[in-house]
Amino acid sequence: MEYVVLGLGSNKPFDGISCVEILSRACAAISQFISGLELSSVYRTGAMYVCGQDDFYNMVAAGNYSGTPESLLERIHQVENSFGRNRAAEFRNGPRTLDIDIELFGSQTVRTPSLTVPHERLFERSFVLVPLLEVLKKNADANKAGIAVCSEHLAGLKGQRIELFCSGESLLESG
Repeated sequence: MEYVVLGLGSNKPFDGISCVEILSRACAAISQFISGLELSSVYRTGAMYVCGQDDFYNMVAAGNYSGTPESLLERIHQVENSFGRNRAAEFRNGPRTLDIDIELFGSQTVRTPSLTVPHERLFERSFVLVPLLEVLKKNADANKAGIAVCSEHLAGLKGQRIELFCSGESLLESG
């Protein structure tokens, strides 16, 4: 079993389902293959890389996974697809119903054409670092090194709008 961290984001409703409800339902689906799932709060964030699109709702989900990084990628793609994700109809960093990234997979480093872990832009994104720190601090004694590294990178990021939208607990209650 590996401790994995997933970053989830949505800024485009799907089939009458709001972005936050998509996140809630995606977390329920993820809990079927990640044990001990811990959720951060949901944060409303400004879009990065491609401006002129709706705000994103971002969060982190973490827990234990008993497969390979590639099998996890396959499973999260299935979850994304179930909420209308269509990579062929999207443009990079554009609007999406659901985006799930593998941020961390234990202490493993993966570099393949389809997967890079740790995520190559992990440390440039407040919308990942803020919720990641929230989850890591739940077990601060075990995560001291990770907290220090993430805090240091977050301190260097300026101008990225991020605001608390709702707690992870309220997300579960709504789903």
